[in-house]
Amino acid sequence: MKSRKALVIAALCLLGTGAVYAKLPVAPMTDEQKAKADDAKAKAADAAKKEGEQLTKAQDRVASRYIQQQKAKGVVVKPTPIAAAAPAAPAAPAKKK
Repeated sequence: MKSRKALVIAALCLLGTGAVYAKLPVAPMTDEQKAKADDAKAKAADAAKKEGEQLTKAQDRVASRYIQQQKAKGVVVKPTPIAAAAPAAPAAPAKKK
């Protein structure tokens, strides 16, 4: 019985703590913090670009190795060219008659 009361009290305390933190306002960012955030965003974009390039190179190596292995077996493999994704064009409005 005592453990049940303790469990209920602990649950209420956790809920109350969450409610208090949820109501705290977020402090506005200073110019220095904004500059740091922009710098971190730029670094993350550069890292993602480098990772993408490394992934592409690794995929090309694997594909060329596979083609060489199949060529050694006498199988002709024609890789499917993958075109770069074109940006989506806005839909043209329908003409009224």
